[in-house]
Amino acid sequence: MIAAEVRRFLLANNKESILSWMREDLTDTQNVPVLPEGRSLEKSTLFVATVTSFMGPFMISSVNVALPVIQAEFKISAVLLSWVATSYLLATAVFLVPIGKIADIYGRKKIFTSGLILFVATTSFLIFTDSIAMLIALRTLQGLGGAMIVTTGMAIVTSVFPPARRGRAIGIYVAAVYVGLSAGPTVGGMLTFHFGWRSIFLAVIPFGALSIFISFRHLRTEWRGNPDEKFDWFGSILYGASLVALVYGASLLPASAAYIMVGSGAAGFVFFVFYQRSISFPVFEVRLFQQNRVFAFSSLAALINYAATYATTFMMSLYLQYVKGFNPQTAGLILVCQPVMMALFSPVAGKLSDKVEPRKIASAGMFLTAAGLLQFVFLGEGSSVFYVAGVLVLLGFGFALFSSPNMNAIMGAVDQRYFGIASGAVATMRVLGQMMSMAAATVVFAIILGSRPLTSSDLDLFMVSLKTVFTIFTILCAIGIFFSLTRGELRANKRL
Repeated sequence: MIAAEVRRFLLANNKESILSWMREDLTDTQNVPVLPEGRSLEKSTLFVATVTSFMGPFMISSVNVALPVIQAEFKISAVLLSWVATSYLLATAVFLVPIGKIADIYGRKKIFTSGLILFVATTSFLIFTDSIAMLIALRTLQGLGGAMIVTTGMAIVTSVFPPARRGRAIGIYVAAVYVGLSAGPTVGGMLTFHFGWRSIFLAVIPFGALSIFISFRHLRTEWRGNPDEKFDWFGSILYGASLVALVYGASLLPASAAYIMVGSGAAGFVFFVFYQRSISFPVFEVRLFQQNRVFAFSSLAALINYAATYATTFMMSLYLQYVKGFNPQTAGLILVCQPVMMALFSPVAGKLSDKVEPRKIASAGMFLTAAGLLQFVFLGEGSSVFYVAGVLVLLGFGFALFSSPNMNAIMGAVDQRYFGIASGAVATMRVLGQMMSMAAATVVFAIILGSRPLTSSDLDLFMVSLKTVFTIFTILCAIGIFFSLTRGELRANKRL
């Protein structure tokens, strides 16, 4: 052991080599403690990343609860109202991958702090919105800020934390995402009921302001992946246009125009892939999917997981209120079983994935998720609330086991210069999965229930719809298990 260290020292024949050797050993998490400055940076980074990873998903889910109140105030159609939610989601989806590349070139901290300032500024202006046009415009800018935060936050966490401690940090980050998505409807509903819909935006501002302060005070290092590359503007525009067509088309299902939009978006993505392979500085490294099995299959597993699970809260909220007769507050308290389990076990699963191959833990989580979804296939009007809560606990545990190790596998499978791209890719998988999940539920409802409002006389048809949706989700999750299990070994993977 000592001889090996002496040899390393003798081989360090210049100042830079010695400094590099010292820096490597001081951050070795297996044998040597990290300097206090390093620990401080890790804590500050994790705090800011966790808070900001909560804000975006919370904003998405909480605003959805306030949509009826917004509609009543501005007296707008349902189609125009839907753009209050869709504008944020689309802006986030369109800019995730291009922003990740920009961050790799010009600096992840620079893009992160700029996005944080933009997010907080637009959130502040939203409090004073007096027209639907201004509301949608500001929501679009807020979505851009959210994309800048999301795609760089995970990349910075991955850059700061060494592999041996990265899984636990990612677990905490993922837990905050899930808590934001799941807590939004309950907290947003309470704020809207007591203080009006604008209070949702007001409640987020202190968290954003604190994150800005800590970022400028403690995150003094800049992280770049490819500072000498050029930015691919054409590829970015092609990517954004294709994604808009795909996501917007999915939101129109089952209308005939939806198939044209989805088809155009899919064709655009095919052309995008061929174009990216033909240029020197692509906005997205297609070869990450072509040659890196761990990254490709982990990303596909994430897409499938979100597609199979995101609409669960929506479906069960309807079941608890329409079938079981609970009020929104009681239904929210029952549904909170799921995010509590995710928040408790995501950091544990992430930390475990630092020692055990992530695919094993993630696959077990996907299996438990499929088992939980299958239990909802057999849900009936007379099922007890304890049965529902028990299945939600199982799903929450399965989500926790899957998400953190899977994210650890995605970020650990690529070289540091691709952290921004990888982070943007997995965030895009999340958004696409969410849209696919809601689209599947919407299409099933449209086919079985039609466009009429749901009433007590339609409960039988609703239960058929619910069981059909959960059958589809169970099959999707079973397919996801295959990709998760066959992704290969992370630690044996040669990173690109």
